[in-house]
Amino acid sequence: MRTIDLRGRELSPADMLAAVPRAAQARAEALETAARIVEDVRTQGEAALRAQAEKFDRVTGHEIRVPAEHIQDAVAALTPEIRTALDEAINRVRQASAAQVPESRVTRIGRGAQITQRWQPVGRVGVYIPGGKAVYPSSVIMNVVPAQVAGVQQIALASPPQQDQDGRIHPVILAAAGLLGITEVYAMGGAGAIGAFAHGVADLDLDPVDVVSGPGNNYVASAKRAVAGVVGTDSEAGATEILVVADRTADARLIAADLVSQAEHDEQASAVLVTDDADLAECVAAEAERLAASTRHAERVGVSLNGEQSAIVLVDDRAMATAFSNAYAPEHLELHLEDAEEAAAAFTSAGAIFVGDQTPVSLGDYMAGSNHVLPTGGQARYAPGLGAYTFLRPQQVISYDHAALAEVRAGVVALANAEVLPAHGEAIEARFQEGDDAAATL
Repeated sequence: MRTIDLRGRELSPADMLAAVPRAAQARAEALETAARIVEDVRTQGEAALRAQAEKFDRVTGHEIRVPAEHIQDAVAALTPEIRTALDEAINRVRQASAAQVPESRVTRIGRGAQITQRWQPVGRVGVYIPGGKAVYPSSVIMNVVPAQVAGVQQIALASPPQQDQDGRIHPVILAAAGLLGITEVYAMGGAGAIGAFAHGVADLDLDPVDVVSGPGNNYVASAKRAVAGVVGTDSEAGATEILVVADRTADARLIAADLVSQAEHDEQASAVLVTDDADLAECVAAEAERLAASTRHAERVGVSLNGEQSAIVLVDDRAMATAFSNAYAPEHLELHLEDAEEAAAAFTSAGAIFVGDQTPVSLGDYMAGSNHVLPTGGQARYAPGLGAYTFLRPQQVISYDHAALAEVRAGVVALANAEVLPAHGEAIEARFQEGDDAAATL
């Protein structure tokens, strides 16, 4: 892993952002490619999806719309151990997601004047589940459960067809969908799946959705950007990121294990350590190199850890570490600090914060109850991770009676005239005309 030494420097917010390790070129190239793939699906429909499956997944002639019996078979084939783990994860995520649904509230502005704030679920959601370098039944849970808790009535799911499964979606992904009652499932992957959800595919009886959600690589994240405005999207959850902030009390072995655990997702994954302890940094670098060489996905991990998006960052003190972390706005932030519980409040920009060395990101990936679909690429500075709120629209319902309208009549007319929009005021005055005058205008 490379080292970025920021010690002894006075950095402005702009300087701090510039120091953040990012694979910017990869994201730019992904956006151009993803936009082209989405447009092909919009104009060519099923034919484009089949061409993409052949090119990217090496699959031909498969059933894109998954038959119900395939889902049922996958559920029946689950081992008791995996079934129990999935059921427990579903329960935990359902509990945590329920806290994200606000109650309706009525604000009484005055007698006869009230505004109701309500939260309305979208009608239809398309959930994308990656299936390239790894299998993600956990992502089925993380996307579907919050949508169900929000009250979404139609949920469709897509995941890439697998060459080693005769063009079917991986059975554990299908099984997770089945456990959650999802019956509309499509074997399609990557940016093409995002385009299909956004624009619909008539040949497959796939109707457009209102919101697309789900993690993926940079191409999936870029495809969401390409369809923004056509449909709603969750945050662009692209290639995974982990940033660890650590002090002299931290365990280098645990930090290295956590960096490697996220690097195994993808060659584009980002793994960053920020510390004011040079000795710890040296130990973590050595331990990460050792673990990377012995892990199952050693080649993938090595590419990630040695890429431009990964680094060990040396800072002067805690304040500088906090400023760097908030500028980076990582998807996953781990705090390996002596006072981690108290320090957490200062770290304001992160998709999710894992406090203390006994709360690794891997816990959040599966069993914490929190959601693992989180913003990447610095979006945590302004965007949340996925939750029930992703599928809810806040709406204001306004109700005034005649007397309440009369109280603000003059104010509305005055402001309408000030904005040279007299018809706005006339619409108010029409409600205060005498009976004969009102009838004369009909």
